[in-house]
Amino acid sequence: MANTDPFSSSVIPFEVPEQMRAFAEKGVSQARDSYAKFKDAAETHNGTIEAVFTSAAKGASAYSAKLMELMKASTTANLDFAQALIGVKSPSEAMELWTSHAKKQFEAVTAHSKELAELAQKVATETVEPIKANASKLFKPAA
Repeated sequence: MANTDPFSSSVIPFEVPEQMRAFAEKGVSQARDSYAKFKDAAETHNGTIEAVFTSAAKGASAYSAKLMELMKASTTANLDFAQALIGVKSPSEAMELWTSHAKKQFEAVTAHSKELAELAQKVATETVEPIKANASKLFKPAA
């Protein structure tokens, strides 16, 4: 009966040539280095993603707060207009009051739209900043 156990002592020992051993060790070393670089990059990206979401959340909160402020101002202006409208004595006075109110509201909406657009631009810029910073680290120009 022949011994089929490949790990038994009766199997002829096999020695790996030095060149193959060096090649294998170099491959393992390169794999470890690549893994370490990949791990560092992944951890950096996780931090970047966290910074993006944090910035976006703060921006959304600021934008919502601004919307609430503008809605409050608009509601107050409309209530003031309604109260003033109750006290008018003639249709021409009502028309003059309505025209004045409409002009003020149009100006306010224009100003509010500009404020919201600027805030949205600021939020977008701040949200993208961590991505830009990380990209500049990853893709440094060759010297």
